Amino acid sequence: MNSPHTAPIRRHTSAIHYRIQPIHPAAHLYEVTLTLAKPDAGGQRFTLPAWIPGSYMIREFARHIVSLVATAGGQPLAVTKTDKATWECAPTTETITLRYQVYAWDLSVRAAHLDETHGFFNGSSVFLLPLGRESAPCELEIAAPAGERYRDWRVATAMPRKAPAGEPASARLSTATGLEGAPVLEPGGMPFGTFVASCYDELIDHPVEMGSFTHASFEACGVTHHVAITGRHRADMPRLCADLKKICETQIRLFEPETATAPMTEYWFLVMAVGDGYGGLEHRASTALICNRDDLPSAAPGERKISHGYRRFLGLASHEYFHTWNVKRIKPAAFVPYDLTQENYTRQLWFFEGFTSYYDDLVLARCGLVEPLSYLELVAENIGRVSAHAGRLKQSVSDSSFDAWVKYYRQDENAPNAIVSYYQKGAMVGLALDLTIRRHSAGATTLDDVMRTLWVEFGKTGRGVPEGGLEAIASKVAGFDLAPFFAQAVHGTADLDLAPLFDSVAIEMQWKVPGQARPDDPVPPSLGAKIATEANGDARLSQVFDGGAAQAAGLSAGDIVIAVDGLRVTGATLERRIKGHAVGDRLALAVFRRDELMQFEVTLQAMGAQVCSLLMRDVPIDAKARRNAWILG
Repeated sequence: MNSPHTAPIRRHTSAIHYRIQPIHPAAHLYEVTLTLAKPDAGGQRFTLPAWIPGSYMIREFARHIVSLVATAGGQPLAVTKTDKATWECAPTTETITLRYQVYAWDLSVRAAHLDETHGFFNGSSVFLLPLGRESAPCELEIAAPAGERYRDWRVATAMPRKAPAGEPASARLSTATGLEGAPVLEPGGMPFGTFVASCYDELIDHPVEMGSFTHASFEACGVTHHVAITGRHRADMPRLCADLKKICETQIRLFEPETATAPMTEYWFLVMAVGDGYGGLEHRASTALICNRDDLPSAAPGERKISHGYRRFLGLASHEYFHTWNVKRIKPAAFVPYDLTQENYTRQLWFFEGFTSYYDDLVLARCGLVEPLSYLELVAENIGRVSAHAGRLKQSVSDSSFDAWVKYYRQDENAPNAIVSYYQKGAMVGLALDLTIRRHSAGATTLDDVMRTLWVEFGKTGRGVPEGGLEAIASKVAGFDLAPFFAQAVHGTADLDLAPLFDSVAIEMQWKVPGQARPDDPVPPSLGAKIATEANGDARLSQVFDGGAAQAAGLSAGDIVIAVDGLRVTGATLERRIKGHAVGDRLALAVFRRDELMQFEVTLQAMGAQVCSLLMRDVPIDAKARRNAWILG
């Protein structure tokens, strides 16, 4: 992490000692103690990251530090905050101890959370860095909260645990035999204690979960993988482990087809099961996931079908696990090293996130967790999502990647009209590139070969991928110039011409207007806006789409529609009232904009958004073989 200052920094290699403890779970407070020997005699400075790798937005974690004091040699030491995230201690040669409290009430995978049910944190949001000690080894003592009610709490993290005196270094966990060969750990996790990291970057790349959680493990290509689930749930753990094992082994073999060697010695899936949530964040040997508890596989007898929710969860887990290679080790040059004090700009997120999004569901098909037809449904859904909004025609995925810091992670009501997702369209670019290479080489070369080359040249060497590096590697591996492809797909805004590419693998691409049973049926009408239902039942226009009927009439995002043609409507009835009319009908809308009652005349337009479907054609066996080679690997 680079310093925001220009003054010279003395560098030492002695270990930094951290201690973290939940001191008041009900108030969501951690206490962190940082002990530093041999500080900078001219005044040691400490800073906290402003963002966390994998989530490209400045989050200002330092705002959650509630109080901070310093001592040296057992005596109080003056400490001054010099900018929004940096503190400087008075000059001293004595060992410095910082003691500070961190407020943790962010139930997400990005920061820190603490209450009386569990604790979770990413190091980037709680551990100050002594400037000049970026490469120094770190020791972290994780202490349990005080009180009998927390006696069963344990720790889950991929950070190596320092074995107490007399305990073998390998004695991290005690296991009991589980079903289907998956060892289930009871009560789960590791005891509180001391953990070690080779440097600050590694320290903050191992999230930590603590509490009473369900815990199981499985082997994938010889590497132990753990699953720790926090929150109320009734998940079928043996089934979950068996399915994750298929995903992990498929990805390991994708990057290392000959040796099936994983780039880590242990891996953890840290899962928070909640009533309504979805997301994940990748780390070098773990991932933090948040999901709906009902998306986990049911433990009900005979329940073996993969539900929509479970498929979504497996896709999320597959996505974050793929990042073990793509972005954690194959990195853009702008991230080598990370500067966690400010934005790190790159135009390559369409590759690092988009191609990961392409592979996450493809891996589910290749390891047999979803049928090819189900996989094609997922691909078609993504194509439909991208095609539904005008932003795709205004912003390239290259620009979307660059602007992630201020646009993608800070979306407003106009986002569908102004931006394109580098995740979603990036996945389409990955698909198009894969099928383009396969068609040109008659299946002899694929995107898998490109990914393996990137792994060898950049992932294994630690070099960052320069801007344009992926394009050069892809052309080299494919054996022909792909510059025109990237100019259109990555740096342009035109829609990708996918139909001929699908045709090359015996798949027909079709479009259909929602609500239209047959092509010759009347096209349904549309207001051209997204309707949200307020807590009191009101119909609010949360987004107004470019070129739609609402925008043409002068309606705006945030307007509350209270009546149509003199009849009251709610969030539950407005869309139904619209569908009861025909394209071209004129409707009188009574609307509140803030506290002003306004009247608008809207002429309904034809439904513009279309649903994409991908159909497998019954074709000769060689075409089917090309299709199977793509989907099934």
